[in-house]
Amino acid sequence: MDILDFVTTYSPLFVPAVSITLQLTALSILLGLVLGLITAFAKISSAKPINVLADAYITVIRGTPLIVQLSFIYFALPGIGIDLNAFTAATVGLGIHNGAYIAEIIRGGIQSINIGQMEAARSLGMTYGRAMRRVVLPQAFRRIIPSLGNQFIIALKDSSLAGLITVNEIYMTSRRLGASTYQQMEFYMLAGAFYLILVGIFSILVAKLERRLQTSSRQSSGVL
Repeated sequence: MDILDFVTTYSPLFVPAVSITLQLTALSILLGLVLGLITAFAKISSAKPINVLADAYITVIRGTPLIVQLSFIYFALPGIGIDLNAFTAATVGLGIHNGAYIAEIIRGGIQSINIGQMEAARSLGMTYGRAMRRVVLPQAFRRIIPSLGNQFIIALKDSSLAGLITVNEIYMTSRRLGASTYQQMEFYMLAGAFYLILVGIFSILVAKLERRLQTSSRQSSGVL
């Protein structure tokens, strides 16, 4: 079987796996954004106990391998009565993992905005929360789009580790098909091609969003 026949024959078998990979990536990114935003505010909070908790979360997650975190959630937590199915465990694990990195990205973006912006907003009568939402966060978001985009791409590739806890995503499907047909190399290459295509699409979308935000920023500042 030549390469074209191989691709046309077996590619349709990856459609469910691609769908699962995209769902897993999207949900884990959404969870990561929520955790990251909360943790970023905890990091810049003036409350010491909250700072300590945020630092502990980031230190533990960034200091341990993702596969260990996924294995702990899927294999160890049932021992204390928390029994999650493979997809849910992978979503939670990837979301918590992404959250630690996204927190630092958001924190850096917020702290990169001149403190005078917040002071000016407060002087106009805005509450801290309103000033953060209306003035600081929009500017910070524009600055962190490239870093967030990179993290989203990493999240997509990290989803391949979910196969090690039996989630039938792209990598797990390639392993299963390769084992049954004794064509491991071919299926790994096909899996790599699917990841490459998905990463390419993600990269294009992030680049378009970045350009749109830059255009919007120039228009609002009167450059255009």
